[in-house]
Amino acid sequence: MSHGHPHDHSHDHSHDHSQELSGGEAAEARDLSIPDDELSPGQLSRRRMFRSAGLLGAGLTAAGVLGGQGQAAAAAASHDGGRGREPRDGYLWLAGDHHIHTQHSSDAMYRVIDQVRHGNAYGLGWLVITDHGGATHARIGVEKVNPDIVAAREAVKDTLVFQGLEWNIPAAEHGTVFVAPGRGEVETLKEFENSFDGSVKNAGANTPQNEALAIAGLNFLAEAVRRRRVPDALFLANHPARKGIDSPHEIRGWRDAQPSIAIGMEGAPGHQAGGIPKPNGPGGGRGLYDGGPGADSFPGYPAESYKTFGGFDWMTATVGGLWDSLLAEGKPWWITANSDSHVVHGDTSDRGPNSDFDANGRYEDPVYRGSYNLGASDFWPGFYSRTHVGSQDFSYGGVMDGLRAGRVWVDHGGLISGLVVRARATGDGRRGVTLGDTLHVRRGARVELSIEITLAGRPNWAQVIPTLARVDVIQGEVTGPAADKDVFTTPATKVVQSYEVNKNTGTVTFTYRLGQVDRPVYVRLRGTDGKRSAPGLLGASVDPHGPAIDVYGDADPWNDLWFYSNPIWVLPGR
Repeated sequence: MSHGHPHDHSHDHSHDHSQELSGGEAAEARDLSIPDDELSPGQLSRRRMFRSAGLLGAGLTAAGVLGGQGQAAAAAASHDGGRGREPRDGYLWLAGDHHIHTQHSSDAMYRVIDQVRHGNAYGLGWLVITDHGGATHARIGVEKVNPDIVAAREAVKDTLVFQGLEWNIPAAEHGTVFVAPGRGEVETLKEFENSFDGSVKNAGANTPQNEALAIAGLNFLAEAVRRRRVPDALFLANHPARKGIDSPHEIRGWRDAQPSIAIGMEGAPGHQAGGIPKPNGPGGGRGLYDGGPGADSFPGYPAESYKTFGGFDWMTATVGGLWDSLLAEGKPWWITANSDSHVVHGDTSDRGPNSDFDANGRYEDPVYRGSYNLGASDFWPGFYSRTHVGSQDFSYGGVMDGLRAGRVWVDHGGLISGLVVRARATGDGRRGVTLGDTLHVRRGARVELSIEITLAGRPNWAQVIPTLARVDVIQGEVTGPAADKDVFTTPATKVVQSYEVNKNTGTVTFTYRLGQVDRPVYVRLRGTDGKRSAPGLLGASVDPHGPAIDVYGDADPWNDLWFYSNPIWVLPGR
């Protein structure tokens, strides 16, 4: 059967940095005021080497970079914050966040530069500004935020800043839509929002016509890329189970209509401080998953689907659940983890006074409030949730290609620092394939999964070094396209192996042996600090020690940490 991937990502992406440059040429490669496209091929290659080694940006002065190589490398190690600038397994694993709000959202407050600087300080190599779609934003917001984004790109050179928006998906929930930078980014996003936003078009109700409008929006993005209005565009569904209005058939419809645009969903929502107990926190639902079904909710979803499990959405956290039912079709659908940052827990800022959002499309710049905001539900980008993308280089296109390919793993609270996963035929000496890819083998070949985990090794922003207690291997059978587009379980997926770790420094390696593979399967990983667990919703025989359902008003996110990887498929020949 065909897996459905448009590209083969199995070749080696290592780069040759052996060109010798003169002192002046090397200095130009280090000078971030010179754009990449003005460098010679040798200078550009050298700049990529510096970036991958963490020797550009990350708080270093020019004098520090131009000093002794050992001194610069030591400084880079101390400032890098785990942002993934060292090549690993042929890629730069760049941490990022595709769901961030600013003063251009009616329910947020920070400047673009505030979010970008914090994301950079907390180790992010890329982020997306996603102010809410709606009438005011569609009218003036897209243009107004763009100069702030362009200025942030210039001010913070070592974090990639995408412009996007949070789409009110017709007939469904919210989603991130973003484009690669270029001359057409503003006009394309503005036309998209005015033509296809559910709020702008009054198309929120669960009707076939509104579902069709959502598909038309994805088709518009694909056409914009095809016509080169923008270099690239992507869509990911945000907090998909929060209101129960993203039905299984809608998710399948988005993916099947434009699989190169609609690539996945938030495996874990933002607002992770929402469950911190009062008086130190809001005392609500973790992720702000605090409601129940409404008039437009899919009636088949269980009551548990409206809560998070270890901070993760029910669709992702349930082994054998909705995400696995999509993966069992053999088509890509990836997960991410993001801040959804609006107002930060413990911050001392307030919205600027005398703001008129409806008239101006933005709030005035924030001011000091004189007290800590313990009722806020959000963290700064990179502070808690991270989406790690295997990129071929430090570039906008590289990050988008990595996301589309599924070279992605996610974590909360810095539970681990690095993850390298390879599936390969046992004993043939090849490197195999990594996350998001497909291993093709002869029928009956023995296959193994090689896992290398770099443990936390440093305090997270709660000032503790997280301990990885256990790693689970989850395996499922690929059964082909679902006859029922609203199915959200798959019976042949379960936890097949668990490894006890109970360490927080150094590196651990494991080899899981799939044995002889005679039918299509996929494997994915999950890990935990082990502080909260419970049998999975489909039973202990499927998932004996999964994430526990989060308790409303009592869900400390720092004492319930998980990581998840995207899958690898293994397809035997006929």
